[in-house]
Amino acid sequence: MTAAAGAGPGSTAPRTPAPRYRVFRAALPEVCAADPARMVFTADADGRCEVFTWHAATASARRVTDRPGGTFHCSIDADAHVWWFEEDAHGSGRWRFRPFDGGPARDGLRGTPEGQARGLAVSADGAVALALGDGAGTTVYRGPRGGTARPVARLPYQASLTGISSDGELLAVGGQARSSRAVTVLRASDGTRIARLPCGQGALWSLGFTPRPGSQELLLVREDGGRYLLATWRPGGEPVTHAWASFDTEITARWRPDGRGVLIRQDRHGRSILHRADLDARGLSVLPTAPGTLLDAAEHAGGDLHTLWTSTAEPPRALSSAGTPLPAAPRPPAPLPGVSRDLWTPGPDGDLHTLVTLPEGARGPVPTVFLVHGGPADHDRDAYDGTVHSLVASGFGVARVNYRGSTGYGPAWRAAMTEGVGLTQVADLAAARADLVERGWADPGSCALWGTSWGGYLTLLALGVRPGLWRAGVAVKPVAHLALAHAATTPALRALDERLFGGTPEELPELYARSSPHTYLPHLDAPLLIVAARHDAKCPPGQVLAYTDGLTRQHKPHDVLWLDTGHDGYDGADHVRALRAAVVFLDRTLRGGPAPDRRRTAPTASPATRRGESGPAEHAAVPAGGSTPHHPTERTTHHAEGHHPQRPARG
Repeated sequence: MTAAAGAGPGSTAPRTPAPRYRVFRAALPEVCAADPARMVFTADADGRCEVFTWHAATASARRVTDRPGGTFHCSIDADAHVWWFEEDAHGSGRWRFRPFDGGPARDGLRGTPEGQARGLAVSADGAVALALGDGAGTTVYRGPRGGTARPVARLPYQASLTGISSDGELLAVGGQARSSRAVTVLRASDGTRIARLPCGQGALWSLGFTPRPGSQELLLVREDGGRYLLATWRPGGEPVTHAWASFDTEITARWRPDGRGVLIRQDRHGRSILHRADLDARGLSVLPTAPGTLLDAAEHAGGDLHTLWTSTAEPPRALSSAGTPLPAAPRPPAPLPGVSRDLWTPGPDGDLHTLVTLPEGARGPVPTVFLVHGGPADHDRDAYDGTVHSLVASGFGVARVNYRGSTGYGPAWRAAMTEGVGLTQVADLAAARADLVERGWADPGSCALWGTSWGGYLTLLALGVRPGLWRAGVAVKPVAHLALAHAATTPALRALDERLFGGTPEELPELYARSSPHTYLPHLDAPLLIVAARHDAKCPPGQVLAYTDGLTRQHKPHDVLWLDTGHDGYDGADHVRALRAAVVFLDRTLRGGPAPDRRRTAPTASPATRRGESGPAEHAAVPAGGSTPHHPTERTTHHAEGHHPQRPARG
């Protein structure tokens, strides 16, 4: 069993026969290898994300955690112990566990300091390995489940534990995928480095060891020559690239139960393709799936294939090929509003893809909101998004642009930064807007931008760089000042900045300034709503305060909503609050709706905070009572080009 980071304590809440679930994040329930009827997942509990067990034999759920801040990361080991990461508002904490059927919660390993979750792995015999991050690097610990922790390796960089071999002897650790530290294999007993697998000319990701007893084969994905390829590694040898399993767009993969087959999920042009690979026969086949997006897929004993499928018009559905009962979300009472279309706009580096949803029966151009995805290593999908339908039901059109830098369109599209960092994406947003206007779908006088994280950064940048195109903007937890954000953000995001720009703000001040929203603040002429988080480690509050201070000094119309959370947050009330504020703001600015209450909250900030400094930070899912559940856990599965269940940097 291998799991990713997480949040949340445990409770001995009574078994709930048929709770109703809403979910913020999409992944399948994780299944106990020894007893596939036992599963664990995260779902909505009174507006917060918490951990639940699911017993397929009785189709019943039991709540495991109950924390004021919510809980998201969870897993289950071969002995049916349920694990979760219990973190504070800054994203720092420790792993805990308890038996599937209840009992006291215990520390996964005693004596570990609090840190940022960087992965958990439990072997079949109960040996535990976990990684905790801090500002200077990552420490890997080992010990028996519930026993005393022993540090086995200290890595002076941000890394993730991606797997433990079935015999518990080897650990795989993933670093920056385009570096000499892409994949490292350690001896679990003492942390001795067995192998370092560099990325070569492209990138390399570790996806875990085979479950086959007696084998220590590691599954990899390699990006090389404009393709994504399966690869494997065994001790004593070099990685073997399986050129017959080659893909033109990003993939993730996981072992099948026999340990010789691989299930591959491909992201391609906003939709999913599911493949099955046989490493012995060197064969690749496509599995039939409905048009849309597979948010997760896993194969279990007996060939039972579990998938989590969705489309723009359909909320996620967990399906089992063997008919195994899985947690299920309630269906909407009526068809979701909107008519969806694909738009392809010619551009300098290839055709630009936009997912468009318009109100049913719309005649002529409509006020249109461009939802700008984060990342940048991510993309918008043909998948359910409650924000899309909230806007469409309110009479707005919605455009989701997979600008250059997005995943799902291949390495060349990911690397295209023709106009510069941020400015390339702004050019694509402007091109999509022009195409929508020309087709008569979007009202040219009523176009707005709405983005979160990196999407919030692009929203602010576009409002300043192309002020005449946009009537309003909503920036949620944005990067507003690149240099200040770089100084105070996480080490992983600092490294991302330096990779995108080719150096630090001190080394390349002009490049950073050219791509920073604060540079263009004097040109901004559209009303702006900023939603920021007081404990945001990724997009720190200090640099947002510096930007809003500039808005105030220059008398720019703006509203600010501060949330007492981190970058992601596990409380649904915060998401609803931000959604409501944004829709009301857009109704007012695009259609002249009623003015809001002008009172607004502002944080008390020390001079250090205003310089951009902040503490660390973190998003999730959760039941209320009535039907059956749906939406699961996050596990450590590393995907090519940032396709990780957890949304990647600034996304």
